[in-house]
Amino acid sequence: MLICIPDISGFTQFMSETNSELSSKVIPALLNEIIYSNEIGLKVSEIEGDAVLFYRRGKLPPLKQLISQCVRFYVQFYKKLGELVDTHSDEKESYKIPETLGLKIILHFGTEVETVQIGKHIKLMGEDVIIAHRLLKNDIEKKEYLLLSNDLLKYYNMDHLDGNLYWSELKDGGHIYEHLGEIGYTYVDLKPLVNHMR
Repeated sequence: MLICIPDISGFTQFMSETNSELSSKVIPALLNEIIYSNEIGLKVSEIEGDAVLFYRRGKLPPLKQLISQCVRFYVQFYKKLGELVDTHSDEKESYKIPETLGLKIILHFGTEVETVQIGKHIKLMGEDVIIAHRLLKNDIEKKEYLLLSNDLLKYYNMDHLDGNLYWSELKDGGHIYEHLGEIGYTYVDLKPLVNHMR
């Protein structure tokens, strides 16, 4: 199962530094933008305050399509940031919206995932769900990035990427997690995409 987690970085800082009336409008608008930007049939399992937990069963989409979807999440997120600054320009703290908030995206694939229905909601459970969430805590120094786990990348031929995406260089990383051991990944800085939007 493919697991995708777009996660709003700077969420805790934003919530603590802005008034609740502003944050209660901004964060839901950004999460909605992420959900409506989904074009590859990802299903929503949970909305987790500052993140959306997407999943997709079955055959993986082509790598190019998957990366394009993540670029779309990021571009639409930033467009919405700009709109929110304009909409809430009368709020003295509106400048903190683009200054504080950003987006990181985790992509993982695993077979250790079960779907459990709780009420009207589908809950994902299993080791690979834990891994996807743990990957949000890593050694990457960037605030905004796309991270692809090695468990996902082994299903793709990476040769044609030649170490780069069109906006930045791919880098290898890994982290040792308690009870899980070392988990490897490849990541790319998303921030340079902002320049491509201008």
